[in-house]
Amino acid sequence: MLQDTEKAKEMLMHSCHDMLSAIGEDVNREGLVKTPDRVARAVLEATAGYKENPEAILRGAMFKEDYKQMVIVKDIDFYSLCEHHMLPFFGKVHVAYIPNGYITGLSKIARVVDAFSRRLQVQERLTLQIKECIQNTLNPLGAMVVVEAQHLCMQMRGIKKQNSITTTSDFCGAFNQAKTREEFMNLLRNK
Repeated sequence: MLQDTEKAKEMLMHSCHDMLSAIGEDVNREGLVKTPDRVARAVLEATAGYKENPEAILRGAMFKEDYKQMVIVKDIDFYSLCEHHMLPFFGKVHVAYIPNGYITGLSKIARVVDAFSRRLQVQERLTLQIKECIQNTLNPLGAMVVVEAQHLCMQMRGIKKQNSITTTSDFCGAFNQAKTREEFMNLLRNK
């Protein structure tokens, strides 16, 4: 894997060098000499989720438990890159599930969010992938995910709406009932 990472880093550095030249910058200017290396390392870190197996993360801390009430992990910070412009989008993920014989370590839910968000993404797919991972791995009575994010592709370019927030949600099982969804949303609002 190290060789693949080193090769990817070299390719990214070369691309960054070309991009700096294309916009008219002097790639030998003091402030830019190390920029290709820094950009390559940043891109590799921001896309490290491709090397993660989110279902394995959850399975690594699954415990039998006869708890059948809602489990919520809210305000999970995340950062991702929009696949359309490769600009950041970031915000909070809120996850709920109702166990059906198994629970998982709470930090594992945050790790699943990281594994999916550290890829080129769209917010809608990110929301769906987190929900499906929890549903497929834990087989709960239901799962729901809400993602609230700011997108720099909307804020710094194009329409330039700095205060816009995009909210997406996905749910299944017990959360198909409006009453269960309302309970989750009420618990999110009570900070």
